[in-house]
Amino acid sequence: MAENKKYTIEVRMWIEETEGAFLGIGKIWLLENIRKTGSITNAAKEMKMAYRQAWQLVEEMNQRAESPLVEKLLGGKGGGGARLTEAGEKAITVFYEVENRIKDFARKETQNLKF
Repeated sequence: MAENKKYTIEVRMWIEETEGAFLGIGKIWLLENIRKTGSITNAAKEMKMAYRQAWQLVEEMNQRAESPLVEKLLGGKGGGGARLTEAGEKAITVFYEVENRIKDFARKETQNLKF
């Protein structure tokens, strides 16, 4: 007697640019942590990531975007930091919008899976 198996379609999305990967969920989390903490250093700590790796990811995103997603703030009495630009905020919004549409499609397709 056959069991009724349940299947789901899982989707992982990232956005490519001609130079390579531009945005994936890891970079989105990094951007969100920079927004939350106000610095690349603290964002990296929050993600248990080396500062150097976080900094390289930010540089890569900034180079591959039409305009920078993160801007560094010069140090003063309170020290420097970083913040998202308008393009950085938009990148987060657009990424999640596209991802949600793709996941909705996958959920609908799941209902039609028969083997």
